[in-house]
Amino acid sequence: MSDGWPEGWTRKEDDRVARSRQRSVPAEHHQPAYGREAYGDPYGDPYAGDQLRGGGRYDEGDPYGGPPPRRRRRRRTGRVFGAIVVVLLLIVVGGYFYLDSKLKREAVLEDYPGRVADTPGTNWLIVGSDSREGLSKAEQKKLKTGFASGRRTDTMMLLHYGSGGTSMVSLPRDSYVPIPGKGRNKLNAAFAFGGPKLLARTVEEATGLHIDHYAEIGFNGFVGVVDAIGGVDMCVKEDIKDVKAGLDLKAGCQTLGGADALGYVRTRKFARADLERVENQQQFFGALMKKAASPGTVLNPFKSIPLATNATSNFLVDDGDHLHHLMRMMWAMKGVSGGDGVSTTVPIGGNGSAAGVGSYITWDKAKATRLFDALKQDQEIPQDVIQKK
Repeated sequence: MSDGWPEGWTRKEDDRVARSRQRSVPAEHHQPAYGREAYGDPYGDPYAGDQLRGGGRYDEGDPYGGPPPRRRRRRRTGRVFGAIVVVLLLIVVGGYFYLDSKLKREAVLEDYPGRVADTPGTNWLIVGSDSREGLSKAEQKKLKTGFASGRRTDTMMLLHYGSGGTSMVSLPRDSYVPIPGKGRNKLNAAFAFGGPKLLARTVEEATGLHIDHYAEIGFNGFVGVVDAIGGVDMCVKEDIKDVKAGLDLKAGCQTLGGADALGYVRTRKFARADLERVENQQQFFGALMKKAASPGTVLNPFKSIPLATNATSNFLVDDGDHLHHLMRMMWAMKGVSGGDGVSTTVPIGGNGSAAGVGSYITWDKAKATRLFDALKQDQEIPQDVIQKK
């Protein structure tokens, strides 16, 4: 009581001064052991301190600025960034499943007695049909497609990729082959008789290859895909005028829009008719896939979104096929067009005609067998069976 204040009050003031000094000197803080008091003085005021400044503990930081608030800002920035990543991920995943659901599907590659066993590598049967689904009468007239109902095919290609490289082999529509249950006829007659299912079986039995995937696109889808990416650059060797295909092109390099591109892959106004057409089809589809997979298309939403919606809503695939399979197919075709693979036609042996069939072509049996045997074993195609363009 020598200072005129109660003894407890004097100690409290001293403690205040000590704590104030400690605020300016870094100190190591320890949590009290379980069961012990949190303060050294059992009579001390746990709320002591600068009441105007909130009386916070040193290890909680200064509420008016300092490292802890900066840490909180970093935490908020991290949360915002994480939220953005989650939203983008949901958009990508949701977009994928939406586009995958837009694909048209049909049970094409079903098992049957004596079906070719699975062969190494991956084999696609890619078909271009003359389906006019989705085209109005005015569009059919403009595109010179005619008004026939149903669908037929003039374009059939085998795409193979694996450890032996990537190969794209055209199957001429007039190829004279056995069709299960229908005798011998032109290859495209299999499609007319029994749709894609009978065509796939005919191709498997004629080549000895197991078909893993199927893709088909009609007139409307083809035009939409070409227009979505702003056309495809092609170098035309000679003037082409085909009234039936609605085509009038001058020789030289140019960009083909959807309508001209459709006429270009359909026309047979060449000295070698169907054989030259399949070569042009290969070149065009390769160039199409190359542009579709280019950064200028993929990173441009004004091209990539219309491309994705047009492609998925107009492609018909097998029941077991999905969007990622189509993306892999496009990448393989892009590689072939860029020189990373082989593009050829089944070796031709001769031609003939038959009642009820018309004119047809036959395969060179020895060379065709060697070509398909190489694909069956996932090996490179021998150079002497590759058809020179």
